[in-house]
Amino acid sequence: MAWSLRSVIPVWLVALAGAVAVGVFAASASLTWLPIVLAGSVLVTMAIQLALQRKEGLVTRMMASLGGALVICALASGILALLRT
Repeated sequence: MAWSLRSVIPVWLVALAGAVAVGVFAASASLTWLPIVLAGSVLVTMAIQLALQRKEGLVTRMMASLGGALVICALASGILALLRT
């Protein structure tokens, strides 16, 4: 379980930092930039999983990483949409 959290939390932090950056710097074009943040999260997930070189639990770790990043980006989209109106 410790390996799972060590590989999942950094992806969530990258997604959160990207969502905050989009909210601060590009709030008017958030629907353009938030999918790019999610794509960056996919790349970070792949890099972390390749660096770990552990095949046990790979799918679970990737699902947790990308699922959390998706939730963060969806919440950021909702919040930015509410703030824009």
